[in-house]
Amino acid sequence: MGFKEYEKNMSFLDMELSKTLGTSRTQRVLKEIHDHIRWEPLERILLAEYPVGKSLVGNAAYPPLMLLKAVLLQKWFGIRSDPELENQINDRVSFKVFVGLPLGDPSPDHSVISRFRDRVGSKVMERVHAEILGQLQKKGFSIDAGLAVDARLVKSVSTPVSREKIEEKRQEREQRQQDPTKKPMRFGRDLESDWTKRKDVPFYGMKEHASVDVISGLVMSTLLSPASEHDTNYLQYVVVNGIHTKKLPPKVYADKGYHGQANREFLHINDIADGIMRKDERNATLTQLEIERNKMISKVRYKIEQYFGVTALHQGAGRARFTTLAKEGWDRLCHAIAFNIKRSYRAGFRDPVPVPTI
Repeated sequence: MGFKEYEKNMSFLDMELSKTLGTSRTQRVLKEIHDHIRWEPLERILLAEYPVGKSLVGNAAYPPLMLLKAVLLQKWFGIRSDPELENQINDRVSFKVFVGLPLGDPSPDHSVISRFRDRVGSKVMERVHAEILGQLQKKGFSIDAGLAVDARLVKSVSTPVSREKIEEKRQEREQRQQDPTKKPMRFGRDLESDWTKRKDVPFYGMKEHASVDVISGLVMSTLLSPASEHDTNYLQYVVVNGIHTKKLPPKVYADKGYHGQANREFLHINDIADGIMRKDERNATLTQLEIERNKMISKVRYKIEQYFGVTALHQGAGRARFTTLAKEGWDRLCHAIAFNIKRSYRAGFRDPVPVPTI
C-alpha cells in the first residue's frame, strides 16, 4: 500500500502555473509560514503511530503530514466543513503548494480528511503540539514564563433540547450498547453537552479550559468539558498539561472563577506563586489592597482572551463542529496548534512585553 509519492520534477502544467506563484499575498504568507516550522519532526511523530500506509498491497495512502497541513489551513481560513476544504484545495494554487500537492493532482477526498481525525489520536496531536512549542522556544518565544488560565463556553453543534429529552436519548444509547443483538445507535445529536447559564441566559454546549504563556501568548494546553462543569475544577488539569519544560511555571494567573482553597493549596504545594484573583466572601469583603491586586492580575491574564477572541472570530471556535467531547477536544487542539503557528509567525522576534510584578 504505502503512501502516495509525488514527482519532484515539475510537469508542464506545474511550470505554467508556477509563473503565478508568489504574486498573491496568500501565497507569500503561506510560504513564509511553511518555512517558519520544521515539518520533518512532525512527520516522524505522525508516521510512528499512523495505522495506514504500511501495507504492500492496496491503494497508496495520502501522507499524514499533508492531511495535517490541510487541517491547519481549515483553521486559518475559517473553513467549516471537510467538503468545503476539499473544494478550496482544488481551487487554490496556494493551498496545493502549502500541503505539498502537485498542481495537477486532485485534493484528498473529504472522507480521507475526516478519517485522519480518527486515525491520529489526541496523544499523537499532543506530541505534535509539544514539538511545535519546543521549536518556537528555540526561536526565542517564551513557553515557561507563567500561565494564564481561563475558560470559555462553546455552543453545541446540535439544536438545544430539554434535559429530559437528552437523558432519554442517553438511556436509549446505553441500552443498545448493553444488548449485543441490537445495532448501536448512530446519533446526529450532541448528547455530551449540557445546560448552564451565562449572564442568566440558558446556554447549551461545552466548555473549553485553556492556558497560555503570559509573555508569548502561546497556548500551552486546552481541555474540553460539558458546559455545566465549574471552571475551578479544571485549573489543576490545565496547569499540569501546560508544562512543556523541565521547570514548573513560576506563577499561575486566573480570574475569580478559580478562587478556592483547593487551587491555592495546589499552587502552594508545587511552589507556584498564586496569581488567582480574589472575590468577596460571605463574611469578608475585599480589601483595597486585594482590589488593586486583582487589577494588576487582569493586566496579565488578558493574553488568554486574545486566544479566545482570535479563534472565535477567524476560526469559528465559538461553536462546536462535533457532537462528542473526544472529537471536539481533538479539534480544539488543532485550533491551538494553528493559533500558535500563526501568532509566532506574526510576532517574529519582537521584544516581549514584561509581566507586571504583583
